[in-house]
Amino acid sequence: MQYGNSIFASVLKPISRRWFKATVARHDGDAYDKRFRSWDHLVTLIFAQLAEVDSLRGLEVTWNAHSHHHYHLGTGGVARSTLSDANNRRPVAIFAETFAALSALAEPVLRQEGAEMLRLLDATPIPLDEVVSWATWNGRTRGLKLHVVYDPRADHPRRIDITPATVNDVQVGKAVPIETGVTYVFDKGYCNYAWWTQIHEASSTFITRKKTNATYRVTRWRPCRKTKGDGFSIVDDADVTLATQGRAKLAVPMRRVRVKRDDGSTLTLITNDLTRSAVEIAALYKERWQIELLFRWIKQHLNLRKFLGRSENAIRLQLIAAMIAYLLLRIAARQNRLTIPAIRFADLVSACLFTRKAIAKIERPPEVHPSQATPRYSRNQLQFAYA
Repeated sequence: MQYGNSIFASVLKPISRRWFKATVARHDGDAYDKRFRSWDHLVTLIFAQLAEVDSLRGLEVTWNAHSHHHYHLGTGGVARSTLSDANNRRPVAIFAETFAALSALAEPVLRQEGAEMLRLLDATPIPLDEVVSWATWNGRTRGLKLHVVYDPRADHPRRIDITPATVNDVQVGKAVPIETGVTYVFDKGYCNYAWWTQIHEASSTFITRKKTNATYRVTRWRPCRKTKGDGFSIVDDADVTLATQGRAKLAVPMRRVRVKRDDGSTLTLITNDLTRSAVEIAALYKERWQIELLFRWIKQHLNLRKFLGRSENAIRLQLIAAMIAYLLLRIAARQNRLTIPAIRFADLVSACLFTRKAIAKIERPPEVHPSQATPRYSRNQLQFAYA
């Protein structure tokens, strides 16, 4: 009988089993759970994200109900006690390196030719106040932070980091490898003059908001030929130098663009970009909203409101599994040239995880009408038509 992959099996295809096995061996990931291997663990957690399962008991029942699909996925059944132990003990580095490898694989798939290289940096809190007692308090929330470097043009989360809530955003930003010829857009929480200088020396540009206690001295006013943008207008544009402490760490040409939104609020943008127009710079900063939409989408449509464990290791594994699931959805949609909205595609995948059909036909009805008998011969079999 001809076998066809399920939707779930097709979604998992970009993860190289050979590479994953080498990663597990490097971190000795199967040392404590030889029957419930790292591959079983990864597939089960991704299934929980895509199927919107939010409890260990529900995951055990739902996953084991599809045991006839386990063989082709290279997995087996799961007991909630075994999964709980694996969540507490399995090295997070295995999942983290899997996301990094998948992100590198997604680069040529998701990249749009001719698109400007834009990177958005931001972090979103993962509140754990009512879940655990070990999480640290940063004055606003108790929990963790999910840091993301995001390419909005390709809808591609390129890099993720998970830290305690007390870690400053800029500390994670400084660890991000700087690419040449890229525009980095971030909020004022990423203020570090030495890091800004490194970005400039790498022939890249940055756009950010001015901190309240930073003072800049105008050296030259720039003429504004165009002042109206989409939802904003330019107030003024000027070349500036830093007048407060830190001048030695920011010895690069700087520019200040003041923007007035249609709602009446005003933003002061700081950048080392001396080439683009003021309207283009303000429009690029406005795209920073795309990463906020990414965070909202992940929290609403992936399983990040309830956790399958209370230890820090378990929560980190679930967060990374959610980002892996998001990246797999984006790769599947792009490889199959689907034009349906991402939310609708995620809903269809959730409803058809173990349906044996091509992803490209996920929104189409079955090829065989229920009222018609299914032919018993193979489609590749020679047929004779008698007069």
